Amino acid sequence: MNLPFLGHWHKKHGEAAPPADPEGIAALLSECELLRSQAARAGVRLDDTPGSLEALDQLVPRWRDDAETLPWLGHDAGLYLGTVVVRTVPGAAWLLRPEGEPVVRLASGREVEVVGAGQAWAESGVPELSQLYAEIAEN
Repeated sequence: MNLPFLGHWHKKHGEAAPPADPEGIAALLSECELLRSQAARAGVRLDDTPGSLEALDQLVPRWRDDAETLPWLGHDAGLYLGTVVVRTVPGAAWLLRPEGEPVVRLASGREVEVVGAGQAWAESGVPELSQLYAEIAEN
């Protein structure tokens, strides 16, 4: 996902950077509207906690039959995973790469490409979002 409205800092410096308004960007990235609507239809409440990731892992993946929805839902799943990590793992924060891709940077400096992980989950269910969260949280 390219976020061109975030400014030209990235192009000027050629490196990943924290967003100028971390809280505003976190709110924007946490919307995940398609994922939230699919989850709500299945009776799953997404409350930005690790437990909600477990609930998502248990959903019947009806979206896999819809080639148009699949990539968008995977994108949202990745952003939701990132949202849970940023809100619950001490020192985790959103970071924007020069091309606008949002990633999560952990306190250790490790960067996690959550969007790719969400897309893999949407396509195949592996790895589970809750499993990814557990691995990220322990680092």
